[in-house]
Amino acid sequence: MGKIRVKTLGIEEIEQKQRQEAKKRKEEKSVSRRTAKAPGLKGGERIVAVGPTEEELAKIDVSEDKKTATTEAQKEAETQKFGVSGKFSASAVARKTSKVKPKRIRSKNYQTVAKMVDRTKAYPLKDALDLLSKIHLSRFDETVELHINATQPKISVVTTLPHGTGKKLRVAIADEKLIENVAKGKIDFDVLLAAPTIMPKLARVAKFLGPKGLMPNPKSGTISNNPEELAKKYEGGQMTIKTESKAPVIHISVGKLSFREKKLAENIQAIFTAVKPENIKNATLKSTMSPGIRVKLV
Repeated sequence: MGKIRVKTLGIEEIEQKQRQEAKKRKEEKSVSRRTAKAPGLKGGERIVAVGPTEEELAKIDVSEDKKTATTEAQKEAETQKFGVSGKFSASAVARKTSKVKPKRIRSKNYQTVAKMVDRTKAYPLKDALDLLSKIHLSRFDETVELHINATQPKISVVTTLPHGTGKKLRVAIADEKLIENVAKGKIDFDVLLAAPTIMPKLARVAKFLGPKGLMPNPKSGTISNNPEELAKKYEGGQMTIKTESKAPVIHISVGKLSFREKKLAENIQAIFTAVKPENIKNATLKSTMSPGIRVKLV
């Protein structure tokens, strides 16, 4: 038989005291494990390695909860934007497509007259002008426009329309007073002519004239030793025809609908001759409000 422990009855106070002492020794042993030596201390002295308090632990838990909540909010926002698959969601696509400029819807009158024009056909000039007189929409005297797609850029020619454009051309000659007005932002002319001697002074307002295509230069024929005589020619219908700076296209007014077919035809033919047919890919004729009509060059 093994050893038999005999418990003394009636001594509960002694047993409780023994349990308390054992618990105390256990706590002291736990504290001793958390102590550490430090230089400069005497033998037996220890520093208790104190960990975070309960309040500090609570703060750490709160900050972790905030980080988790922020991360979850970011994930939710990304899910709404891209969807679960990582691609743009339907709502994001809808917002993006809503910024696309809506397609222009023409009036019923425009759509009606547009059906009268065969877009696959190039009309002889006489037929194009006859058709143009039938499809104009407004009651005012519309301007007739000629739009040319050139075969090459940097085309610049000077010509005179036999019947003018129907619009009085405002011609100015550069001088000291005009330069001061331009510097203040006042530009009240369509063509600016200059003598070679004034060009150095005119250079300081080139930033205002250049973007508007009004800066005199030899290629456009607007610099002359006798600008007064040149001004009379421009007032009589002389003009400079040139392609745009960024594309080989020409846009020019050739008169008014009230000119009738003969005068318009003579003006248009003068432009074709000046630009030269070999430099023209195609040409379109229209009035201010009408559809375009392709014109046969021959």
